[in-house]
Amino acid sequence: MSTLPDGLVNLFDFEAEAVHHMAPPEYDYVAGGATDEVTLRRTRSAWDAIALRPRVLTGTRTTDLSTTVLGHRVPMPVLLAPCGGHRRAHPEGECESARGAAAFGTILGVSANGSVSLEEAARAADAPKWFQMYFYRDREQTLDMLKRAEAAGYTAIYITLDANWPAKRERNIRGNYRQSERPNYKGGEPPPVTTAKFDSGQSSRGRVDPGSSWDDIAWLRDQTKLPLIFKGVMTSEDAAQCAQHGVDALVVSNHGARNLDTTLATIEVLPEVSAAVDGKLEVYVDGGVRRGTDVLKAIALGAKAVLIGRPMFYGLALGGADGVVQVLDILRDEVESAMMLTGQPSMDAIDRSLIAHMPALG
Repeated sequence: MSTLPDGLVNLFDFEAEAVHHMAPPEYDYVAGGATDEVTLRRTRSAWDAIALRPRVLTGTRTTDLSTTVLGHRVPMPVLLAPCGGHRRAHPEGECESARGAAAFGTILGVSANGSVSLEEAARAADAPKWFQMYFYRDREQTLDMLKRAEAAGYTAIYITLDANWPAKRERNIRGNYRQSERPNYKGGEPPPVTTAKFDSGQSSRGRVDPGSSWDDIAWLRDQTKLPLIFKGVMTSEDAAQCAQHGVDALVVSNHGARNLDTTLATIEVLPEVSAAVDGKLEVYVDGGVRRGTDVLKAIALGAKAVLIGRPMFYGLALGGADGVVQVLDILRDEVESAMMLTGQPSMDAIDRSLIAHMPALG
């Protein structure tokens, strides 16, 4: 049993403490964003600019936090995002994250860029997991990764769309950041070392196909019966394409503000994306979720669930699986409190009437 530091009251406390428990280059890799980090800085203000409209005398004595995602019930609409390289925060990497997710009862997304093999992560805990991959330049590599995920027992596939070209992450460039081994790829070789170019320690330029298009979806659908989740959608136009092409779910995501800077925050585009799909598929959102009230705001704006990434790393760094569970427990308590104080008996009861735009401060 891990012993976590005292005084961890909220997810911001985890971040403040994690800087003392992670190697500085690894912390910067997790915490940083692209170029000037404009989107990274303003994301919290976007969440905070949405106000809650609490109702009273609703007769709500208890509240049900649970929901379903692709038919699987979870105790609250918070999933663990498919981020690579969990050994940045814990020596057991994705295996430890899987144990934390299973203990809480939520779904872990396992990345193709993980620090353990997808098979090892799958074996670490007996609980549903979703696997994240890309459209690779080599379609045989795409198919091989997909079939490995099926064989390992993953129950859905994320396809990341917004990482088809290397980002300029200046924290990593200045720190001459070196990527760790990625065992899911042939030979497990790490991608090229960071240089003064925009590579930032990534391997996207070599592996991921920047020329993939909507025409590739029919091919992918023919290769698997697993649900497909497209991650990296930020506009109504692309959301409508997802609905038209029969994708099962999408994630409103700007890659944690790590790839293209000066985009809108994800919560700002969630309404247009939700409207564009018109209930034809499930919509999830990531990017900056730190409070239980954020979860309610996302549900009110059309999301089925939210994904958290950086807080998972901070929980891992401070307490392994127990740290991940504590991060989720804190969010659960905050979600429950917010639902009771706004008079919401269940997630299905939440709609747009719960929220309003907050007047500017000052």
